[in-house]
Amino acid sequence: MAQAIRLARQGIYSTHPNPNVGCVIVAQGNVVGCGWHRQAGGAHAEIHALREAGEKACNADVYLTLEPCSHHGRTPPCAEALVDAGVRRVVVAMQDPNPLVAGQGLGRLRQAGIAVETGLMETQARATNLGFVSRMQRGRPWVTIKLASSLDGRTAMASGESKWISGDAARRDVQRLRARSSAIVTGIGTVIADDPSMNVRLDALQLNGVEPVRQPLRVVMDTRLRMPVQAKMLSLPGHTLLLTAAQDEDRRLALQRAGAEVVAIDAEQGQLQPQAVLKLLADREINEVLLECGPTLAGAFLAAKLVDELVLYVAPHLMGDSARGLFHLPGLRQMRDRIALEWLDVRQVGDALRVNARPCY
Repeated sequence: MAQAIRLARQGIYSTHPNPNVGCVIVAQGNVVGCGWHRQAGGAHAEIHALREAGEKACNADVYLTLEPCSHHGRTPPCAEALVDAGVRRVVVAMQDPNPLVAGQGLGRLRQAGIAVETGLMETQARATNLGFVSRMQRGRPWVTIKLASSLDGRTAMASGESKWISGDAARRDVQRLRARSSAIVTGIGTVIADDPSMNVRLDALQLNGVEPVRQPLRVVMDTRLRMPVQAKMLSLPGHTLLLTAAQDEDRRLALQRAGAEVVAIDAEQGQLQPQAVLKLLADREINEVLLECGPTLAGAFLAAKLVDELVLYVAPHLMGDSARGLFHLPGLRQMRDRIALEWLDVRQVGDALRVNARPCY
């Protein structure tokens, strides 16, 4: 199963919106077939492994990181393929979290007389599909905030100057975060200040031989449609989505001609709500969201308890107390109001420290 999980992880840059799945087939103590899901619309992990195993799959044991599908989607059901191959036993790390299909694939295997076991290394298997599980069980994507700061927690000088806080190695590392994300979300303030590209800039070798088959969806929260028609991201490959509360038809048409999709959503007190944004993205089959934004938007998502993980690159310099901070959180007035964090990982990336933490809501 550990081998199957390692295989599943190879799909993190290319399977969106599908889950990452790995499969290992064992006959008489020997691995005879391996596979992983590589791209939505392509063969699933089980099919790759069955093709490699050939006739040796008959009476073999199958180790799968996720319950085999039992319905016709972009591809035929994998549960039927396992039945047709005559496998003896299927060990599954976790059930499909989709409530519409959970258990049906396992039921089809049992109906065919195949021994089924579940739960082996479920925690590790679940970690390979945090976004897919979140979308299926919570109705929203997994949300990660990426930030870069000085050692004294500053993200920009008082003038707004912020290039570059982190070094080359940290910026290359960010490309991996972007490549595995289904969407990158920012606010219009960041666009106006920095004119960011919000795209993936990594070659295939840097992604372990797996080239991203798509650019993440670029999402700009732009309440009043202030997006410049000459913004850099509008001329780049991929798709840019502007979320707004404005009803300015002329601005909407101008931005659409420039290459953006403009969608109006409800606002409260003149502000777009993070919950509504994530609901819309979940409806578009977005599994993982990377927030690359300023302190106001970052604070809004944190205050709404919608951040699942923080990735902070801490650079070895000081910027002073007049510089801008990481989060705008005006509601925190007493020690009991603090947002507690759980450390997940701390390591050096180039000259910066990369800190991964999870809010303890």
